[in-house]
Amino acid sequence: MPARVLVVDDDPLAGELICEILRTAGMEASFLTSSTEAAELLKREKYHAVFLDMRMPPPDGVEVARQIRASRVNASTVIVMITGEEERTLMKRAFEAGVEFFLFKPVARNKLLKLIRVAEGPIERERRRFTRVRMRCRVSLESGNDRLEGTTQDLSLSGALVQSGRAYPLGTRVTVSLELKAGTPALRSGALVVRTVGTDHMGIQFENLGPAESIRLQEYLLPLILTAP
Repeated sequence: MPARVLVVDDDPLAGELICEILRTAGMEASFLTSSTEAAELLKREKYHAVFLDMRMPPPDGVEVARQIRASRVNASTVIVMITGEEERTLMKRAFEAGVEFFLFKPVARNKLLKLIRVAEGPIERERRRFTRVRMRCRVSLESGNDRLEGTTQDLSLSGALVQSGRAYPLGTRVTVSLELKAGTPALRSGALVVRTVGTDHMGIQFENLGPAESIRLQEYLLPLILTAP
């Protein structure tokens, strides 16, 4: 699965040029001219990188970056700021908002390709973290004194889609016990219910996964992620 990238720029020509170059680099790029529409989309849809124009009608690129970092879905997404200005005060604001890279205008193919080479490591880590592998594992979820037994429908390094007799409400914090392989100790982690599908499916996002548990999950999933289409 290629990295998903969203480009947000109120200049259609600049945005389409960036998308075209990203696609030639093997990425799945989409484009929006409205920062308001982009901010709403980024609350729901996962992207592995976001390119934001600094100067847009409100909310500007810095404010959208802040919203991305505060979101549940894209808090760790790689953010690139597109700007024609190298003023220290503006760059400081952008860094404080969570921007990691800058692309300075005018945008040129060789300049963007160099940036992609620098940013591809963080983008690839983000892609792997959220790549879902279809997998059925036994799982139990506990919230207070309540306990649900279920089965994962898919699993990633960041969370899982779980089918159970019923779903906990959105925003519920749970303790997860996940049986990766029969006969092995369950992987335990905190998690947050970040979406519900119908009455019996819920998407959970792992929280406070310890180092040892994180290594176990990576050792189990990474070989499957690397061979996923």
